[in-house]
Amino acid sequence: MGIWITSGLMVLLLIWAGYRMAGEHSRIDESADFPKKPITLIVPYAAGGGTDLTARALAQATEKVLREPIIVVNRTGGGSSVGLMEGANAKGDGYTVTFLPAELTILPHLGLLPITYEKFKPIAQTNFDPSAITVRAEAPFKTVNEFLDFAKAHPGELKMGNAGTGSIWHLAAVTLERETGVKFAHIPFEGAGPAVSALMDGFVDAVPVSPAEVKKYVDEGKLRTLAVNADKRSEALPGVPTLEEETGIHVNFTSTWRGLAVPKDTPDEIAELLASAFIKGTEDKEFKNYMQLNGLQLQVKNGKAFGQQLQESHDLFAKMIPELGLSRK
Repeated sequence: MGIWITSGLMVLLLIWAGYRMAGEHSRIDESADFPKKPITLIVPYAAGGGTDLTARALAQATEKVLREPIIVVNRTGGGSSVGLMEGANAKGDGYTVTFLPAELTILPHLGLLPITYEKFKPIAQTNFDPSAITVRAEAPFKTVNEFLDFAKAHPGELKMGNAGTGSIWHLAAVTLERETGVKFAHIPFEGAGPAVSALMDGFVDAVPVSPAEVKKYVDEGKLRTLAVNADKRSEALPGVPTLEEETGIHVNFTSTWRGLAVPKDTPDEIAELLASAFIKGTEDKEFKNYMQLNGLQLQVKNGKAFGQQLQESHDLFAKMIPELGLSRK
């Protein structure tokens, strides 16, 4: 009898071990065969802004690694909330990646996004860019001090375009107001690209977006950047002084970062494979040259480090937004 029970247990153990090994092989095969079809990269802003430009260049570089197309899809609306929601709720199979902007850690505190960064699994950070206060070339302001002096004398008259209510560039302008005592009329758009177009067409008087988003037009003599809010001058616009150089003011969080993530339930094996591929993409010579030529500042971090960046940014804006009087929660 004892021998029969022992034999039965051995059979059960062998069956269980077989199922376990099959499961392990299934997971390994799933990641080893990935990807088998094109990957969608969601950009939650309109075409032409820094987020879109970086995403498209990186997609092209990473396709060489994954050997499958990466299709960039712009999902605009709600200051990036539409695209972020779509990315977070996508199937966690690795075939939908979202290009996360800093707004993911801002909008929840404004009551404009019902999710937080915790709905995503971060895979890599790609870049980090400061704010650049920019006007049309024919504007009467030659320096940022002249711009601010006019704003003080004419409260609410200067129209400041931004990438959407609650966007990092909206907060950049609001913080500048707080630090200098001026008042702007804030005009939101669905991304920095449309905001810059509105500046070019004369619908707004200034934008506080990144150097990359205005560099082309500054180089062409159509726009003038008055100051860059960073610790040092931008390599993209080396002739432009920092805000602190000109005014003594430094607003220490008006910079944007961007990175990549997949839905939270994506298997770790697939997330790690994607992370490796996209990080290799950032090392591509053509991608690096593109970023440098367009004034986009590379800052690459792995998924763990990017996850820490997300948490720190979320906690920062949880404190900062109520202090700015912008919280709607």
